[in-house]
Amino acid sequence: MLAHAHYIAAQLRYFMRHFLFLFVFLASVSGSNAQNKAVPRPKLVVGIVVDQMRWDYLYRYYDRYTEGGFKRLMSEGFNCQNTMINYLPSFTGPGHACVYTGSVPSIHGIAANDWLDNITGKYSYCAQDDNVRPVGGSVVAGKMSPKNLMATTVTDELKLATNSRSKVFGVAIKDRGSILPAGHMANGAYWFDDSTGNFVTSSFYGNSLPEWLNKFNLANHDTFVSPDWSLLYPLNTYKQSVVDDNRYEGPFPGERAPIFPHSVKGFDRSRLGYYGLRYLPYGNTMVFNLAKACINEEKLGQSNDPDFLCVSFSSTDYAGHRFGPNSVEMEDMFLRFDIELAEFLKYLDRSVGKGEYTLFLTADHGAAHNPTFMQDMKISAGSDNDTVTARLLNSHLKNTFGVHDTLVRLFTNYQVYLNESGIARLKLDRTQVKAAITDWLGKRPGIAYAIDMELIGRLALPEPIREMAINGYNRKRSGVIQIISEPGWFSGDHGATGTTHGSWNPYDTHIPLLWYGWGIAKGETHRTVYMTDIAPTLAALLKIQMPSGNIGKVIAPVMKR
Repeated sequence: MLAHAHYIAAQLRYFMRHFLFLFVFLASVSGSNAQNKAVPRPKLVVGIVVDQMRWDYLYRYYDRYTEGGFKRLMSEGFNCQNTMINYLPSFTGPGHACVYTGSVPSIHGIAANDWLDNITGKYSYCAQDDNVRPVGGSVVAGKMSPKNLMATTVTDELKLATNSRSKVFGVAIKDRGSILPAGHMANGAYWFDDSTGNFVTSSFYGNSLPEWLNKFNLANHDTFVSPDWSLLYPLNTYKQSVVDDNRYEGPFPGERAPIFPHSVKGFDRSRLGYYGLRYLPYGNTMVFNLAKACINEEKLGQSNDPDFLCVSFSSTDYAGHRFGPNSVEMEDMFLRFDIELAEFLKYLDRSVGKGEYTLFLTADHGAAHNPTFMQDMKISAGSDNDTVTARLLNSHLKNTFGVHDTLVRLFTNYQVYLNESGIARLKLDRTQVKAAITDWLGKRPGIAYAIDMELIGRLALPEPIREMAINGYNRKRSGVIQIISEPGWFSGDHGATGTTHGSWNPYDTHIPLLWYGWGIAKGETHRTVYMTDIAPTLAALLKIQMPSGNIGKVIAPVMKR
């Protein structure tokens, strides 16, 4: 009997050992299968926004681009040829917000680069946050955050989808070009401080700069300030530009004429710091280098969850404003940018792996031709000065209503902000004041429409202008009267040289959109897509929720089937 009991006990021990082995084996297989069934995603997403890049720059300089830059994206990736901005005004802040939220100023709240808050009466900058402190830089440069952005970004949604395991960073010369794309949950956003020549951040992201950025700033300091901007190739090879010495461009401070070679020595360092660097192609070089350093030091694309790097290039915009789209400067700027883009793609191939990252390249807006240049080409064009227009308009209103107060508080962003408190105190009929404004503005040279946004449903306006005006109107942050310029005309305090942007016209709102890498089909489409479609397409590719204010649609042909 006792022997039988020992036998049974031995059998039970044998069974338990094998049962535990089987359990561990099955558990490991199950865990392995679970990992194998993880959501397929790229290791890294890189979003590139080239500030003030007109769509036609893809082809204007095509024959001089390298095979590894823009041409590589176009030939190996997917090209959305007819991508349009669908709101007004077409400025930098709203553009970056739109790309990453899939929304429009009416919803995401970035109504312009700066605006008059109709609730508080305060003038605000789109990335301004007086409740944070500068980190690594000056007070002027550092008190910034995405506080004014009312909707989530696709980068926010990636953080939410992965329980914050994904890392998100933004880098740019302009603070708004870094902050708005990176969103509310970013691990870091870095931008350029003119007073120090360093890249900085704010306490919104942390209490100190990462050590790698301190080292980058130390090594980078002054490197790109001393060289003159000389041409990459002989001057006579720049066939897509007007003559170098012309009346359409503005010189740098201290220059006799806006001709090569250019120097920033005329920018008073004691007063403006390193501001002049923003206008040089070396500003783009700095940002490319910073993007590489961020990828390397933060080990982006090296974990099981996708990371996201938002990169915005601002020097193209600064140079564009000063020299205009027909200048030798812009041709040289983009030829240089193409070479550096090719090297950046090679870097991504080495560091993340070819086919392991997804990249898109777009612009926040385009730019108009210089009005004087267009007039010389016998094409209707012109410009108006905001300050002068506001003074004349207020004078007209004072005479019309027999008052001494200024009834227009601000004329900016192609919009009129009323002096609401003054109108109420004087007991004027607000509807009559608005009608007087739209009537006077409608008779001004270069103005096609002056729209009372509170009455836009009753007005005869062509599409897509009506929809763009509605999409851009934020009741709390926009002026109540929207100006629509005639083609070729623009408004601002810009002056006679260079150019600007902000209108509904294709030269301002037709932007490039190139997709490349993991999950991206090869090809192109000429059907109209919108800037608002970028974020939902990224969300679909990453299999995450669309941003909270999204109104865009997925561009299905972009993705591999």
